[in-house]
Amino acid sequence: MPSPCDPRYAPVGDVGAALMMVDSRLKSVYDSSTGTDPDPARQQMVDQFAASLGPTGLDDLLDGTCTLIYTLMTWLRAACEDHGKDVIEYSVPALVGSMRVMRKTFRPEVIPTMAGLLVAAGTGLSPNLWRAQHGDWTEAEMNPLEATAVLLAEHVNRIADDRLFATRLITEALAAADQD
Repeated sequence: MPSPCDPRYAPVGDVGAALMMVDSRLKSVYDSSTGTDPDPARQQMVDQFAASLGPTGLDDLLDGTCTLIYTLMTWLRAACEDHGKDVIEYSVPALVGSMRVMRKTFRPEVIPTMAGLLVAAGTGLSPNLWRAQHGDWTEAEMNPLEATAVLLAEHVNRIADDRLFATRLITEALAAADQD
């Protein structure tokens, strides 16, 4: 019997918008790591986009972010399995460790939820359907959700040794879905 958290029952959401937000944050992180000043025009564009979303747009962005997390964890699971590793054991502790040191973004009470999203996706469950079992999203979870997707994308990029890999992976998946 399929799980009620099976990804085929989950809304996909606006993966393109979620990817734009994550990619913009990744570029800011990479810019700051090289001493380059963040691009204020890029940040202004992302902020304007986020402000333009209505209630359904925010729900679509939320679902799109969860789809992004699911897709990246699926890629990680396959990569780990190719090397005889468990994705949960290999990736989740590193990501949770990063969350714990980012105290302004990840308050202690949201870390278990973000870790749960990663574990759900890593075991083949829909992160948004898994989260829905525990009630509605809270305002306090919005920034941590975005940051979780950014940390995960950066983790994938490090494993692939390519700063654009996660973005390209999702872009190619979106293009393939459009062709189907």
